[in-house]
Amino acid sequence: MNRKFSSQVRKIIQLSREEAIRMGHNYIGTEHLLLGMIQDSESLAIKVLDSLEVNLEELKYKIEVKTTPNKSDDTSYNVGNIPLNKHAEKVLKVTFLEAKVYQNDEIYPEHLMLSILKHNENVASQIMGDFDVDYEAYKSELDYVKHESDSSYTEFYDGTPSDSDSPMDEENDPFSGRSGQAASKGNSKSRTPVLDNFGRDVSKLAEDGKLDPIIGRETEIERVSQILSRRKKNNPILIGEPGVGKTAIAEGLALRIHEKQVSRTLFDKRIVMLDLAALVAGTKYRGQFEERMKAIMTELEKARDVILFIDEIHTIVGAGGATGSLDASNIFKPALARGELQCIGASTLDEYRQHIEKDGA
Repeated sequence: MNRKFSSQVRKIIQLSREEAIRMGHNYIGTEHLLLGMIQDSESLAIKVLDSLEVNLEELKYKIEVKTTPNKSDDTSYNVGNIPLNKHAEKVLKVTFLEAKVYQNDEIYPEHLMLSILKHNENVASQIMGDFDVDYEAYKSELDYVKHESDSSYTEFYDGTPSDSDSPMDEENDPFSGRSGQAASKGNSKSRTPVLDNFGRDVSKLAEDGKLDPIIGRETEIERVSQILSRRKKNNPILIGEPGVGKTAIAEGLALRIHEKQVSRTLFDKRIVMLDLAALVAGTKYRGQFEERMKAIMTELEKARDVILFIDEIHTIVGAGGATGSLDASNIFKPALARGELQCIGASTLDEYRQHIEKDGA
């Protein structure tokens, strides 16, 4: 089993054994693996935690407070002379699957961290939950950190992004729609890296002065602003013939938000235009589209300041759908119904009648 572990992971296992001895435990659990991981501050796994603004000293303190010397009879094979408990054994086994997703021959610390977070019944995962770090959040941030630092990516992965068919690597591909926008952010950290990869930040364009002033659409912009300010039923849809300026209304709203010429409820809102073509492009295998959509939905649920703008919204009906899978519209519907995200749609009258009006949901 150890032959596929990288030298970093083997070192973490050895350090976890030392941590278990130091804490007076007769087993190695996920909490000891996490303590061992924290000691290597240069690993990609810990750089992702730094990017998520997790205080490592506080994390270490919480682990030691929550973990008490405990006899465990439910143990498996030995690491040195201290056995792994069932959770640690399960986590180490699942690291092989995480490495396989990224098509790596060896297991690295970030795979171990993903494996810990994937099974939230273990102690380490529950402690990470206290810092608002779960599997989806960590995986999204891992994607962002790899965008930010090509050197980190090369150090811990044998291949290059273009050589990999993994879902996350395909999102990093320069042809995936944003052509490395995340990499151009410098040191600023976004809370929505996946959405940034598959969207166009209209509010940022307004802030940078890259949008033209909107003339003659004040009434429509004001009406959209009013609908967005509601507590419920706050998802407007713009219907009009091609070329009349539906997208311009969203841009005009972004300009108004930047200039603070809207109600207070919209002051800190950010408008992001979703690029559905980039979202679907490159999804070779069943489930990859749903995985991307789920990552976006998770980010939107946490970043409540984002208003999603979907041009040609009728195209989400059937987008990414295959036999036995969900299309984009069915993934969006529950979140819209629960009020977990706000959305502005744009469509022509004919397409609205054909695709949206007939759908009761």
